[in-house]
Amino acid sequence: MSEMDLLLWARGPGLQIAVAALLAGTVLRLAEIFGLGRKRDLAVPRPGTAGSGWRTVFSRSLPRLPFMRGNVATYLLGYAFHLGLFAALFLFVPHIRLFQSLFGFGWPGLPSALVDAASLLTIAALAGVLILRLTHPVKRFLSTFDDYLAWALTTAPILTGYLAFHHLALPYTAMLAVHILSAELLLVCLPFTKLAHTFSFAISRWYNGSALGRKGVTL
Repeated sequence: MSEMDLLLWARGPGLQIAVAALLAGTVLRLAEIFGLGRKRDLAVPRPGTAGSGWRTVFSRSLPRLPFMRGNVATYLLGYAFHLGLFAALFLFVPHIRLFQSLFGFGWPGLPSALVDAASLLTIAALAGVLILRLTHPVKRFLSTFDDYLAWALTTAPILTGYLAFHHLALPYTAMLAVHILSAELLLVCLPFTKLAHTFSFAISRWYNGSALGRKGVTL
């Protein structure tokens, strides 16, 4: 298979397979989560608890000073690569055009130079995350294969996209194909790995916030 044939397959059948696997896997994971059920809480809810679940979804995304002490690097690297990934994925004009072709609508993007800088920052932050995981005794002890797999799946698309944009490592057509295939591999694996927190985090935060708010816990 030539480089162009590989690129055309990645843009066509490969993308269709990846999106189908993502949707099917997400439905399966959501069914598994909601299938666990929950015991009915017979206690009378405390006053002022309406919306506690939704507040928790957003409040838990903000840094908390007591938890940051001694973990500043972890917080900074985490915010850096998540924000950088968001910019590269949703604010890069070629990506927006892809979403527009899939969903029928788009939105304004950032200049390529800004997205390029965000991508480089993301790669550096992801490298820092890996170094911290490998050098911190507790994090290294708690890390499993799934943690390193999630890191690799996240890093591959942003790294290969940066290399393709700058025409590095491989001929442009081949590197672009590798970039698209790495993104499709991420889509296929996302529902079945720890990357499922992409959508499950909101569910767990809402549940915990709602349960604690019902008991009168200040969130």
